[in-house]
Amino acid sequence: MEKAARIAILGASGYTGAELVRLLVRHPRAEIVALTADRKAGQSMAEVFPQFAPLKLPTLVSIDAVDWSGVDLAFCALPHGTTQQVIKRTFEVAPHIKVVDLSADFRLRDPGAYEQWYGHPHQALDLQQEAVYGIVELYREDVRKARLVANPGCYTTTAILPVVPLIEAGAIDPEHVVIDAKSGVTGAGRSAKESLLYTEVTDGMHAYGVGGHRHTAEFDQEFSRAAGRAVVPTFTPHLIPMSRGIYATIYLKAVAGVGAAGVHRVLAEFYAGETFVHVLPLGQVPQSRFVKGSNMAFIGVVQDRAADRVIVVSTTDNLVKGASGQAVQNMNVMLGFPETMGLEQIALFP
Repeated sequence: MEKAARIAILGASGYTGAELVRLLVRHPRAEIVALTADRKAGQSMAEVFPQFAPLKLPTLVSIDAVDWSGVDLAFCALPHGTTQQVIKRTFEVAPHIKVVDLSADFRLRDPGAYEQWYGHPHQALDLQQEAVYGIVELYREDVRKARLVANPGCYTTTAILPVVPLIEAGAIDPEHVVIDAKSGVTGAGRSAKESLLYTEVTDGMHAYGVGGHRHTAEFDQEFSRAAGRAVVPTFTPHLIPMSRGIYATIYLKAVAGVGAAGVHRVLAEFYAGETFVHVLPLGQVPQSRFVKGSNMAFIGVVQDRAADRVIVVSTTDNLVKGASGQAVQNMNVMLGFPETMGLEQIALFP
């Protein structure tokens, strides 16, 4: 039997941490050897998430109690701002391990952009420059060689997957990118917040972070890299009353002679060999329920009324392809496992 990788999950008491456990307990080459939590240290995983009651899992401990000599790879599912120092200290005591960070702390390559969007200087600049932005479909070879991968955000993954190949192919005008995206409530994490109470969320929807959501910085970075010049897209996120999912409607201006058919052709060819990105037939749009629980991104392309306007609809499960599933995909590539290992599940519907 092939040796299993020894895995630690930092921040296992949150939604993304629980999703990592759900995926990894059935991964044939992963063994969970450490689970950490802050306020819930000392509890069992079953006490925090009862769905894990039948499983034998490590007890939740503080990060300081982890024996790093017995860990090959760590997933860091901690809040942004705290992760920098945690990962810096971890590498100091255990330079042999690899890390997939699910926070926002290492996603931005420009220290100035990080300080602008997150309100304080970065505390681990050397690691920030080392980190690889972890959309495997775009950076596979960099991920393969990485020690530290910055797992992208859910909104950004969902919109970057269709838009970046179109910018790189010269099929759209980068100056006209509008992203209208909706998220399920798990995208806000598990902390108790008044704004996330059932009565505050149900029976309606609302925009938030209008004109200044922090994920915008990732769009700026990746679209500008693809275009070779500064690109400033418009992005508005919305909260809708469902548990999981990201649904992004993206309005684009195609270059002359391309239209929806050309946009569709670029995306279909770019993702033809990819397992986790599915481009629907021209004119069809996806539904979020058809990716729920899976590591899939579904993309649809529709011609708008004007010949140069194209509507692209992209959807993912924010906890899987938008977070923990993509993190496991990154782990697989970093450790030389088959990329799809442990991620083959089809969406749960109905």
